[in-house]
Order: sequence, then structure tokens, then C-alpha cells
Amino acid sequence: MINKVILIGNVGADPEVRSLEGGVKVARIRIATTERIYNRQTQEAREHTEWHSVTLWRNLADVADRFIRKGSQVYVEGRIRSRDWTDEAGNKRFAIEIMADDLKLLGRKQEGTGAPLSGTTYGAAPAGAPAQPSYGSPQPGGQPAYGAAPQPQQPAAPAAPAEDPDDLPF
Repeated sequence: MINKVILIGNVGADPEVRSLEGGVKVARIRIATTERIYNRQTQEAREHTEWHSVTLWRNLADVADRFIRKGSQVYVEGRIRSRDWTDEAGNKRFAIEIMADDLKLLGRKQEGTGAPLSGTTYGAAPAGAPAQPSYGSPQPGGQPAYGAAPQPQQPAAPAAPAEDPDDLPF
């Protein structure tokens, strides 16, 4: 089973950050993603914006607190979680949120924030990617990696021979 979400969007407000009783930090950000939808009948394009609630834990929450501000462009990988509860008025409530596993800051360095340069990654690197400092996802044994040593790379597969266009079946 796979439950994976990848979002690239803009943060709609400064992160909401809090610390739990045990000192664990949690942050919530709202990310807007926009897609263009083209109507062939009217030959008009319109935009549809979707808002996503993203929850970041521990080191990712710390990164959000220190570097993410309203308008920041971010790349987030995570999992969809749904939850329901009853509010103080007795109304049944329901929410869908993204539990972030990885975070990448996109765009330019923001003035006066000390935000890292564009493309800084926090969390686990995708398989086969070069090693980068990792601040989010725990490594085997439950400990987060802080600048893990590079893993041995598999040799690249030999390039496929060029095919003759006359041999193609279509």
C-alpha cells in the first residue's frame, strides 16, 4: 500500500508552532497549490486553488519556525491523514492533513530571515539522490541523520543502443 503526497506551493501564513509537554515541537502550515483548467468549449482557462494543511514534527517543525514565512515557496513530501473529533459545541468535525516527511525550501533567500539558499532539503533524500544533510526522517534505530555519510552508488546502467527508426513497430 502506498500513501504518498508531493506538494509544491506557497505558504499562506506564518507557521503555527508549539511545543508539547515533552518538549516535542510541532508546526502547522497551510500551502496553496494552483492548477490551470482549460475549458475547450469556451476556450477559457481558469485557475483552481486548493489549500492543504501540513503538519511538521520535531526538526521539520524547527525548520519551519526558523525559515518559513508567509509567501515562502516549499516542496513537501508526506502522507495523507484524516481525523475526526467532536468540538465544544458537540458538532462532529473532520479534517484531512498532510503529515510531512520531507521539506525543501524553494525560491530565493528571504531578506533578513537568514533563510537558507534555494533548494535546501530537510528530511530524507529520495532513493538514489546524492547525500544531503537530513533533519527530519529518522534513520534505522530511530535516530535522525544529521549530514549522513554518502551511500555507495550503484554503477549507472549502460546506455541503450540507438534504435533504427525502421525497426519500430509503429
